[in-house]
Amino acid sequence: MLKHGSKSIGDILSEYFEENPFLKTKIAEQRAVHAWRELLGSGVSGYTKNVYLKRNILYVQLTSSVLRAELQMNKQSLIEKLNEAAGMPIVHDIVLR
Repeated sequence: MLKHGSKSIGDILSEYFEENPFLKTKIAEQRAVHAWRELLGSGVSGYTKNVYLKRNILYVQLTSSVLRAELQMNKQSLIEKLNEAAGMPIVHDIVLR
């Protein structure tokens, strides 16, 4: 029983986020943080203590120095994958601690 000219909730929310760039950016930031564990899997997640994004820099605290060195070599590729998962270029750098 759709009324003539009615929109779905998904369409309304999409329009709302498109009109509010601040909210769109915040959602993309959260997607990038959550994508860290999804993209790198449970092996890396086991060595990851803390992940957060601040001023377009993703900070990742790791418990393994060997893993830190490995990820450091692949940092640019990780940035590209995280931005793709976020839906916009939100991550400019990654700091591995």
